[in-house]
This record gives sequence, structure tokens and C-alpha cells, in this order.
Amino acid sequence: MPAASKNSPAILIAAISGRSLAAAARRAGYKPLVADLFGDSDTVALAGRTTLLAGSIRAGIDGAKIAQILSDLARDEEPLALVYGSGFERRPDVIDALGRVLPLAGNSGAAVRAVKDPVALAQLCDGLGIPHPAIRFDAPERPQDWLVKLGGGAGGSHVRPAASAPLDEGHYYQKRVPGRSISALFLAQDGVARIIGFSRQWSSPSPASPFRYGGAVRLMRFDRKKKERIGRWLDGLARITGLVGLCSADFIDGPEGLHLIEINPRPGATLDIFDSDTAPLLNEHLRAVRGETIAVPTYRGAAASAIAYTPRPIPRFPEIAWPSLTADHQSPGSVLDAGDPVCTVLAQARSAADAERAVKRRITEVAEYWREGFP
Repeated sequence: MPAASKNSPAILIAAISGRSLAAAARRAGYKPLVADLFGDSDTVALAGRTTLLAGSIRAGIDGAKIAQILSDLARDEEPLALVYGSGFERRPDVIDALGRVLPLAGNSGAAVRAVKDPVALAQLCDGLGIPHPAIRFDAPERPQDWLVKLGGGAGGSHVRPAASAPLDEGHYYQKRVPGRSISALFLAQDGVARIIGFSRQWSSPSPASPFRYGGAVRLMRFDRKKKERIGRWLDGLARITGLVGLCSADFIDGPEGLHLIEINPRPGATLDIFDSDTAPLLNEHLRAVRGETIAVPTYRGAAASAIAYTPRPIPRFPEIAWPSLTADHQSPGSVLDAGDPVCTVLAQARSAADAERAVKRRITEVAEYWREGFP
């Protein structure tokens, strides 16, 4: 990974967790200035400067003071762009406000509203002939066939089985669709979506979060007809909504065919398994936003990433000599609740199945570092 120097151009990054974007910025030759919720030790090591944002994983980014926080972070610098990650899906107004005072490199608030509002997305899908699970706001007769989701939510922690209790504000019902979770990473520009690749995702259930995000593996192959169909759907969505830059689309691929679940209008969780030193995707993201010529990289082999969660509280996280192929490291002394993320684990292999097995095995191995009784 190229080292950022004091002469490297700076890029502002704002997200719930900014480490993967900071790493992508470093690979692309930029100096990342990162504002996120965690301030992980490796984020600090990657960045030229870091600061903490107000907010939470569940509530998202608190937008009241973010413009001032980012302006302070960029002091004495002239950042080329502000790239945002997760946490802004429910605050398109904050995106618009930031775009008025900083060089925003990403989707506008209007584009985010178009794809993250469940009613708007359902209407877009109906108009384009894209299969999409039914949504509703009144209690279903058979709640076991439905899920409850938070509008603009991301990461799976906001999803729960439907019950007879009234919906909380901002939530909606979505019909369950059987099948496996597939995600398409793409670059949008001028009403065209160029697919970079596909990944398969899995959950890491907990009692409080049965659909919590677990990890993803980059697929070496994907059915050609399905890829062409998804490409047409994404072209239509990009044309109507004005999507731009790195985005992803999540699908369920099952016995009832492909169903679009959601669009993530920003770089997302699979960046780690697609970005590389030889093909830094942040450069392509910036070129797409600027209207410049973009290139889609090719890949060999498979890569996987997964999140390691602690099943029990850790009153004081130990100081660890972290093993290779881990990231998003908890800082020594952190106080963790049961279910909190501890780190991200990475793996590479010749096949997707081998990469998935390897990363899940490493999750078990690295957990030995912080088991109860660790000095």
C-alpha cells in the first residue's frame, strides 16, 4: 500500500466506520482525513488526521455539527473531495448541506432519497420491471412471512422478524423472499452502471440482531444471463435517479428468481474484497463523479471479509499484537458490550468456497486473542 506523504493530496472521509475508505484512499495515493464513530487504531495509523463524529450504528450520523467537524479536520489542507460512507442514508439533508460547503464526491441527497426511501424504490422497481419484495405499513395477517426494516437502514442490524406490535417510526414491513444474498458492486456514470463484480453475503445472527451482517466473499463467476439482467436493471435505476460513483445493489437469488432488496448509493462493506494496489477503486469513483473515463478492473481468485463480534462484554479490551489480514482493530482499553464488533478478518483463496471457509476459520482463531481471562 503506498504511503501518504505530507505532499499527497488530501481527501476527507466521513462514515460510521472510515477504515476501509481510508485504506482505499491510501492505495489511490491520497492522504485520508477521517471522521467516523470509532477511531480504530488502524484507521488512525492510515489517516493523516482523524476525529470522532457524533452518532451511533443504529441512529446513524448526527448531522448537527458535522460540517464544522469536517471543516476543522481539513484545517490547513485543501481536500480534493469529501467521500462519505455508511451512516448518511437517513440524512440526505446532511449530504445536501455538506455539498454546499465542501467538494462532495458522491451521490446527491436527491439520489439517496430516490433509492433509500422504501416507497420510492418500490415505485422505481415497478416502473422498470424489477422484481422487488412487497412492502407495507399496516400489520400483516401472517407476520412470520414478513420482516421489519428501518427506512434507510444498512448492515442488517436494523432488520428483525415481523411481530404483531405496531411499527416504530421510520420502519416498514418487507415480504420475506427465500434465497441467498448476492451483491453487485458497480460504478455509475451518465445513466450507465458498469458492474465491477459480484459477492455473496452471509449473516452473523445474535439474539438482539438475527440478521446482523457477517461477511462477504467475492465470486469468481456469476451466471451470465443473471448478470445481463441485473446490468439492465441497474442501468435503468442509474438513468432515472442520477446515481454516480461506487454503489452496490443487494439481491436475493432464490427459487422465485432475483429480487432487488436495496441500493447502497456509496462505497460499502465489500470495498475490502474488491479494492487493490493494482486497481485502486477510489480513483475510479472520483473519475466517475467528475465525468471522466473510467475503467473496470478484472480479478483473479477470490477474497473474503468477515466481522468478528464479541459474544460477551469486555470491560477493558486488551492490548493485542494483531495478526495479519485483520483490520478495524479495537483500541486497547475500549469497553465493549456483547455483540460489539471487534475487528474485520480477511482471506484470499483460489475459489470462493475456499475463501469463505478460510475467513470463517480465522474468525474463530482470532477470537482466542480476547477470550475471557486474557491478561
